[in-house]
Amino acid sequence: MKKMIALGFEGSANKIGVGVVTLDGTILSNPRHTYITPPGQGFLPRETAQHHLQHILPLIKSALKTAQITPDEIDCLCYTKGPGMGAPLQVAAVVVRILSQLWKKPIVAVNHCVAHIEMGRIVTGADDPVVLYVSGGNTQVIAYSEGRYQIFGETIDIAVGNCLDRFARVLTLSNDPNPGYNIEQLAKKGEQFIDLPYVVKGMDVSFSGILSYIEATAVEKLKNNECTPADLCYSLQETVFAMLVEITERAMAHCDTKDVLIVGGVGCNERLQEMMRTMCSERGGKLFATDDRYCIDNGAMIAYTGLLAYAHGTVTPLEESTFTQRFRTDEVHAIWRQKKEPSNMNGLMQESS
Repeated sequence: MKKMIALGFEGSANKIGVGVVTLDGTILSNPRHTYITPPGQGFLPRETAQHHLQHILPLIKSALKTAQITPDEIDCLCYTKGPGMGAPLQVAAVVVRILSQLWKKPIVAVNHCVAHIEMGRIVTGADDPVVLYVSGGNTQVIAYSEGRYQIFGETIDIAVGNCLDRFARVLTLSNDPNPGYNIEQLAKKGEQFIDLPYVVKGMDVSFSGILSYIEATAVEKLKNNECTPADLCYSLQETVFAMLVEITERAMAHCDTKDVLIVGGVGCNERLQEMMRTMCSERGGKLFATDDRYCIDNGAMIAYTGLLAYAHGTVTPLEESTFTQRFRTDEVHAIWRQKKEPSNMNGLMQESS
């Protein structure tokens, strides 16, 4: 029996990735390339898109070669529709349209956030956890209910990853491999905890005021030798992660769920995982988390999620294969999570949930 195979494209931010995945979650290949800017600088949409254009064709060739497949063996082409940065998103959308016409393959548009969740579920084996989705562009507490991934809490301004990245620029930390990772390593050397604003509003959080406060604090305290950059990184991490643990625990109580799955780039942070694991164990539950192969943006997560939807009859018409910077997690009808038999492809598919 032939396994269904999808080719997926992810390019919503500073990473361009191409993945080849089968319906049972086997990752055949998953190459990616990251656009890294000089210390103290972020990445702009235009330059990021140029980076993606430069690397996407070599990544496609590498993905197919590593997976040892030809275009003929691919069942569908999946791409990130959003959310993300407009110009980088456009690269994958255009490429997938071209390949669809060249190879005569159907297209499936994928929500970036939902893809993180489904990749986390298949890699860790988590069944029905509360999900903490934390990245450079998103911060949400999510749980599945009535056919959709419902958002129980989120940031009301900037994402936690954006907060960390922007503070890394203040300290002119390297962006290689990413600023959040370098903050994490520096934080391990911190000895002095500095009080920072702690902003939880019900199920939501706010990070912009914390960032403004620590930016001003950093300049003043470092100038007067009152603390070290490591102390500031340590204090920022402890504060924002405690906020995330609090709103996640509140969602767990609301949903009567003991398990938590952390997804998104910030989910790689070992200190965040440690704090969340402690909270879960105190509630008699378990933490599910992945390493940087899967929690950081990648093509495999798009391929797998698109293939789940395709196996249940979802196809995106060519004229609708657009992109959008705003695409809410709860807009997606997660038909593959419903307990029913797949509707097409002659019964070759298997229920993944």
